[in-house]
Amino acid sequence: MRIDYEHDLNPAQLEAATTLDGPVLVIAGAGSGKTRTIVYRLARLAESGVSPEEILLLTFTRKASSEMLERAQGLLGHRGLGSVRGGTFHGFAFSLLKQYAGLLGFSRGVTVMDRADGEDVLAQAKDRLKIGSHDRKFPKRATILGLYSKSRNKELSLSEVLRQEAYHLGVYEGDLVRLLEEYERIKLECGLLDYDDLLFLMERLLAGHPHVRQTVAASISHIMIDEYQDTNLVQARLVGLLTDPESPAPNVMAVGDDAQSIYAFRGANVRNILDFPKVFPGARIIKLEQNYRSTQPILELTNSILDGFRDKFTKRLFSEKPGSTLPEHILPFSDRSQARLVTAKVVDLARIHPLDQIAVLFRAGYQSYHVEVELNKMGLAFRKYGGIKFSEAAHIKDVLACLRISQNAADLPAWQRILGNVPGIGPKSAQKLYRAAMINDQTFLKAQRARRPELERLFRVLDTLRTQAMQPSTAITFILEYYLPVLREKFPDDYPRREAGLEELVQIALGYEDIAGFLGDLSLDSPEAEEARGQAVTLSTVHSAKGLEWDAVLVIDLVEDRFPSRHALNDSDDFEEERRLLYVACTRAREHLSLFSPETLYSRELAGTTPARISPFLQDIPPHLLARYREQFTGGVGLQTQPAPRRASGLTAPQQISDANEGPGQNRPGSGPGAQTPVQGTYCRHRIFGRGKVVSRVEPNKFKINFPGFGLKLIIEDFVELE
Repeated sequence: MRIDYEHDLNPAQLEAATTLDGPVLVIAGAGSGKTRTIVYRLARLAESGVSPEEILLLTFTRKASSEMLERAQGLLGHRGLGSVRGGTFHGFAFSLLKQYAGLLGFSRGVTVMDRADGEDVLAQAKDRLKIGSHDRKFPKRATILGLYSKSRNKELSLSEVLRQEAYHLGVYEGDLVRLLEEYERIKLECGLLDYDDLLFLMERLLAGHPHVRQTVAASISHIMIDEYQDTNLVQARLVGLLTDPESPAPNVMAVGDDAQSIYAFRGANVRNILDFPKVFPGARIIKLEQNYRSTQPILELTNSILDGFRDKFTKRLFSEKPGSTLPEHILPFSDRSQARLVTAKVVDLARIHPLDQIAVLFRAGYQSYHVEVELNKMGLAFRKYGGIKFSEAAHIKDVLACLRISQNAADLPAWQRILGNVPGIGPKSAQKLYRAAMINDQTFLKAQRARRPELERLFRVLDTLRTQAMQPSTAITFILEYYLPVLREKFPDDYPRREAGLEELVQIALGYEDIAGFLGDLSLDSPEAEEARGQAVTLSTVHSAKGLEWDAVLVIDLVEDRFPSRHALNDSDDFEEERRLLYVACTRAREHLSLFSPETLYSRELAGTTPARISPFLQDIPPHLLARYREQFTGGVGLQTQPAPRRASGLTAPQQISDANEGPGQNRPGSGPGAQTPVQGTYCRHRIFGRGKVVSRVEPNKFKINFPGFGLKLIIEDFVELE
């Protein structure tokens, strides 16, 4: 059966599938048929007489490579591709290491550990060094191995990873370094490898033994790598080492999308795909721009997001699905009212689309808590991906247990939960204390309180809650004064993230007048969510949503400090990745896209709300690409008319750029007529705060500036001198 490539593929796909020689970079826009293109190229290689044994297909999951090979064999009539070397980087590395283990000093062979084995080896290292055995705050083994893996995949020191991602564990840096050195010694003694060892040992094998590299490269005529934007530094180097060092134009095809590189936190490096033409001179660049997923109005918006990228392969996505509805940009009064508007939108969309075809996406897991509560109140089932479900988060349940006892002193599960946080009290002791409390056995209770001061503090908290009338938010704030030190003891590895979730709990409570009603809404978790076979709304972080699509997508919290995150506002690379994250979120939508930017955010420190600025990524979008709505005091939302076009604010990624963001007659201190309006990344000086970095321009005449040691300040431009 002859394959009709011209009929089955669009022109760009056809070019990619039939270009078999030399280096090729396929920039595959979202929804552009990337997998189909790879499948047809595999088939074309087989039809062209390339031996399957000489084809290497590298993917990020074994399932992906298996499906591609199966589909290609289907095109060929189930013949010809059975011996293609397909799989993950790690799987291919292990096959080589088994063959050449002796060259690397593993004369007795090697064993690859899973994560549980790695934790056991780390436990042995802790026992040998007597580290952390009596310190309840010492990081868990899984946390230590996770940080070590990030350090290796990002090729950063452990100190740098701790500074960036786990500053609260920095006090243990010395112990962690010693522990990991011992972990490596034990692995070497026992011939053990962890997951990350595979790639670095493969690199050592190929770079340190030229004859092995020559043999391996000679056995491969064509290399194909999927999702190249997600490769880390060592994976990119391995691709080069697998090619013939004598060949000026190796047959390497990398497929990916620089605009979808969103896994830097795992070690992925977007420079790998951006620099592919430099690493492989003469590489042919083919762009897949026809989108088979979204309507054209949605793509016009995503194209505008693409325009804001600093380093990129320029592309314009287009679709044959015209569509007549613009993406919506909805501005709720606050992040509290946002949840109600999101739920109302879900109810409205459910009249048109099945629930399982509606998704609510967000930057961080805790940001969905308000929406979860509102969906529960409406009886709408949902499933959550990425982050802990609000009703299942241990720290949330701990705080709610105190409230439950204030309403029902006989609530045994709540007692067991909070007593379990007191050092020295196990399940049996908790049962005894509960029974004593129920009969008010003061002899026993006083003795226990005398032995355990933490128990005395807990009982005083409970007594106050039971005797003083408080609104839910006040009660939770009171509980947190007791619980936050407990939280840091109980969850030393990730308490900053959990504290953010508790901030959301306080904010949710602000919408209630009485504790009973508050507990009722939070306890009525949707029981049918697990049983609803597909008929449930999806709540997901954007990272967890990559590769998926829905008829309708709602993206929430699109304001500064949340999307992009506060950290990203001060780092140009992180800022660019956040922009890519929004692009990924928007390209998940087939027919409907709603973007939410609350106008105010609640701050527990300030005991009130503060104004929020729309995400800079949306400030750059031309007004005609969005239908903007604002929440109304009379209920619902109203369409906002667009003003006459005016100069954009110039808020772009924090960077030094040479082209733009100036308008006629826009002068600033220290500049002459016609000088550029400064952008993020520009440094400045202030008489009091010293040297700082411009984060954004706030029209008409202010800068938001980050001053080391002083934080973010909003300064009138006349009072700063720009460098």
